Amino acid sequence: MKSMFLIAQQPEAVAAAGVSVSMLLFSLAFAVFFIIVMWRVYTKAGQPGWGAIIPIYNIIIMLRIAGKPGWWIFFLLIPVINIVVQIVMLIDTAKNFGRGGWFAAGLIFFPYIFFPILAFGQSVYVGAGE
Repeated sequence: MKSMFLIAQQPEAVAAAGVSVSMLLFSLAFAVFFIIVMWRVYTKAGQPGWGAIIPIYNIIIMLRIAGKPGWWIFFLLIPVINIVVQIVMLIDTAKNFGRGGWFAAGLIFFPYIFFPILAFGQSVYVGAGE
């Protein structure tokens, strides 16, 4: 028991614990922020916002927003094909929000920047195929 107190009082252990707690809090804050972002994107597209927190269903909703059928989710289980499907989905999502190719590239390469722009910006969902 005495050795546990000695280990807990070492400065390196205390610093590591502080870094761990800080990273945990940052990760939780980021996750909550991105849930809010995706909730907002879904409601802008006329979909249920609560779908952003349901695993697998949130992907089906993103496919709907992109104008793709829900059964495309099975393509996401196939290696390499899943990358192509995700790129097509993000390109069509940008198009359905009235954005161009550069914005689609932003969604592909910098989603943590461009999804908040989509959520809180002036983008309006025009719908698939319109």
